[in-house]
Amino acid sequence: MKEVDIFLASDHAGFKLKEKLKTYLQKLHQVEDLGPFSYNPKDDYPDFASKVARKVSKNKNSKGILVCSSGVGMAIAANKFRGIRAVTAYDAFTARFSREHNNTNILALRAKNFSFEKTKKIISIWLKTPFSNEERHKRRIRKIGKWTTLP
Repeated sequence: MKEVDIFLASDHAGFKLKEKLKTYLQKLHQVEDLGPFSYNPKDDYPDFASKVARKVSKNKNSKGILVCSSGVGMAIAANKFRGIRAVTAYDAFTARFSREHNNTNILALRAKNFSFEKTKKIISIWLKTPFSNEERHKRRIRKIGKWTTLP
């Protein structure tokens, strides 16, 4: 069986978009859905951000995609984990630079007031953009890595 490329999860506000994205992403990638598996207004973003962050931190070649109302809560929660560099990207520039300069490994997306087409474009750019591997960027990432607190 092929290794998982993308770990995917949402909270209650991002559930519908997550389901749509799962169908879209499974055409091109090996995706593991970490929940939720049905809509429940009690599904909170920290619970699902932690599931994806733990998986991505243990699977160095994988990426994570998280969805909540704004993407911000998911990114904040995921960034608490060692080795995670999560970004909330609302445009192509942020998606591209977050990969080139910061080697982000989790993309946190906004479910509210955002078109599916724009979301797909951001995901595509983020997934296709490689890390620049420039020493200045690697140095900065190492510095950030010293600050994380969770295993």
